[in-house]
Amino acid sequence: MVRLITHNLLACHAKDCNTNNFPLEFKDVQLEIREADFNPDFLKGFMPKIEWKALVDTARQLGDTSLPLEQPEMLDDEFLKNLHHVLLEIHVEEGSMTCPNCKHVYPISNGIPNMLLAEHEIG
Repeated sequence: MVRLITHNLLACHAKDCNTNNFPLEFKDVQLEIREADFNPDFLKGFMPKIEWKALVDTARQLGDTSLPLEQPEMLDDEFLKNLHHVLLEIHVEEGSMTCPNCKHVYPISNGIPNMLLAEHEIG
């Protein structure tokens, strides 16, 4: 399933696509909100792995403005709950992700991204 926690780790790996290949841009998406168990310790441990600007920009593109532009130093409950919602409860069910560099399109169907490349696209 495509959640923003997953999306924040994905980049284009098409042949010769080495720069400006992250984050992939969502297009024509259908979203679903699904509740998930809140685990503040998991979020605190995952924070160093997050590309913050990419996460905030993507969340805003999808209509969620709950995260601050700058990653906060103080991790209070309200912030962690907003981060939890953005990372784990927003699901992209249909649509596509497009590389900002080479424009390769990765379709999403039934919540599953197709990240496979054709033989000629493998580098």
